[in-house]
Amino acid sequence: MENMNALAVVGLSKSYGEVDALKGLDLTIESGCFFGLLGPNGAGKSTFMSIISGFLRQDEGSIELFGESLNPVDPGQKRLIGLAPQNIALYKDLSAEANLALFGKLQGLRGSRLKARVNEALQLAQLQERRKSPVKEFSGGMKRRLNIAVALLHDPKILLCDEPTVGVDPQSRNAIYDTLLGLKEQGLTVLYSTHYMEEAERLCDRIAIIDHGEILREGELHGLLQELPDIERITTRTAILDAQARSAFGHFGEVQEHNGSIDLKPADGFRLSGFYRWIEEENMDARDFVVERPSLENLFLQLTGRDLRE
Repeated sequence: MENMNALAVVGLSKSYGEVDALKGLDLTIESGCFFGLLGPNGAGKSTFMSIISGFLRQDEGSIELFGESLNPVDPGQKRLIGLAPQNIALYKDLSAEANLALFGKLQGLRGSRLKARVNEALQLAQLQERRKSPVKEFSGGMKRRLNIAVALLHDPKILLCDEPTVGVDPQSRNAIYDTLLGLKEQGLTVLYSTHYMEEAERLCDRIAIIDHGEILREGELHGLLQELPDIERITTRTAILDAQARSAFGHFGEVQEHNGSIDLKPADGFRLSGFYRWIEEENMDARDFVVERPSLENLFLQLTGRDLRE
């Protein structure tokens, strides 16, 4: 399966009454890729995940999973997919170990194989010492890690992670990142939905920006950012610039003042080397000027006219 696409989707559409959740979506994900689906809440990410995992049926469009047409009731295909849903899918009164054993049996695991996979999952989730504790006693991050471990029990070939870091602390978030990147290094294909731009930038080989059920852009991070200028904004404190310097600062682009700061949006043809040369000529300190590079959030704002997190 290494040399074929893990997922190929053509013309995928899904509506809820008059609301179009997905609009003719086309998407191809190579085997072994860490693929990010980036968009705000309500963009269609969870609907897409639910269709791929068989919980919803599309209205139109075709789906191929590792070169075969997706059949939601085919048990062999189901074993290729692991799903870590946005809503925690665990039994809160059962222990971590009991949850894993239960879901493992539902996936057809038995005997020594089940025991081995449960132990591996507890290690993956960093919950060996809490294996007998009921899930209701766990923090949000612990539940999220266990949720992912459940999705991996049957050794799937593609893992669907639907916003897996919502509501978790930074330490647990980093633990989830490390776990997923380690799995990717082992050859697992990961489809990761998020509305956090920094997650997509840190984790993903390729990124698709989605909004209102449509893919707006798709590609590697570097290629996506080529649509934007090299410098998004330069900021300094108002007190740094006297009247003469402030006037010269404005020659480099559009200036806005707010709350003791001055923002410069560079004009066409702006060159950072020339800007630093001016700073040196004025005997100012370059460290007083914060240069902001373009981000995926800037691209999303340019494409849609609204903030990614809305």
